[in-house]
Amino acid sequence: MKTYFRPLVQHGPARPKGAVELAGQPLWFTHAEVLTRENPVQIVPVAEIPSDVLGRLTNPRADLCGLDMKCPHIMGILNATPDSFSDGGLHNSVEGARNAAAEMVAHGATILDIGGESTRPGADFVPEDEEIARTRPLIEAIRAETDVLISIDTRKASVARAASAVGAGLVNDVSGFTFDPDLAPLCAQLGAPVCLMHMQGDPATMQDDPQYDNVLLDVYDFLEGQITHLERLGLNRENIVVDPGIGFGKSQDHNLALLRGLSLFHGLGCPILLGVSRKGFVGSIGQEPRKDARAPGSIALALAGLSQGVQIIRVHDVAETAQALRLWAAVR
Repeated sequence: MKTYFRPLVQHGPARPKGAVELAGQPLWFTHAEVLTRENPVQIVPVAEIPSDVLGRLTNPRADLCGLDMKCPHIMGILNATPDSFSDGGLHNSVEGARNAAAEMVAHGATILDIGGESTRPGADFVPEDEEIARTRPLIEAIRAETDVLISIDTRKASVARAASAVGAGLVNDVSGFTFDPDLAPLCAQLGAPVCLMHMQGDPATMQDDPQYDNVLLDVYDFLEGQITHLERLGLNRENIVVDPGIGFGKSQDHNLALLRGLSLFHGLGCPILLGVSRKGFVGSIGQEPRKDARAPGSIALALAGLSQGVQIIRVHDVAETAQALRLWAAVR
């Protein structure tokens, strides 16, 4: 019977005896939930967590492309697509993308995630040459202006290779390296850090009827298996970011279960990325049909994720998120 440990994360300078830090951050825990697929949830003290699991939960994460993973980072979304669900068509031109990137960096983004293929529910496949034509000029233009970390949001090896050649430093694959068998070996060859995301199905069909035995544990097992696969190819765990893939082949209940259980993923020993910005369930729960008016709900979820130790939040509304984060950090 496989056992999982989800730390019950707390904060504050006064810590009880036996408290341990979470992933080298100014967060700590004294107890953890014990999760299995067969038995009810139990709570145990830190002393009862196996040493190897406790090590993965507590060890500081290595810097990612020079970014300190002991503090939270904002990844700004910049889609060079005509049909992305929220910002499609806004950044198609080089000049528009350059201006948007400069504004995001000025407001506090330390990573820019550039994509040329929409992964919204129902999105169509984009040929590789078209995806390269959309993203490479934008990356070149942004790299000429700033040294911010650029992430290429792609499922395809040829797109990642072209992006890396002009300055992208991180590969963000929404398929979790299951779509193109050449992408993971390429990243290992390049020594490029990666973001490994969970998605059930593909963008065209993923929201038709997603099903899980236990969404939290199913996603954990997938990410754990793919980390092992990437390590065998030569990628170091310290260069792997994990993303539970909120909204990618998940119902509203699945999304909420993952958000409640986010701290479980620290057991993978990797930084965690959370992407909830403007998503459909933010609109449905928050009662806001307009995608570009969902910043308040998106920020609420981002801060909830940061409270569980998430290191990177992927957002459309960089300025608003950065303001909220500064106030959140000051209070804490």
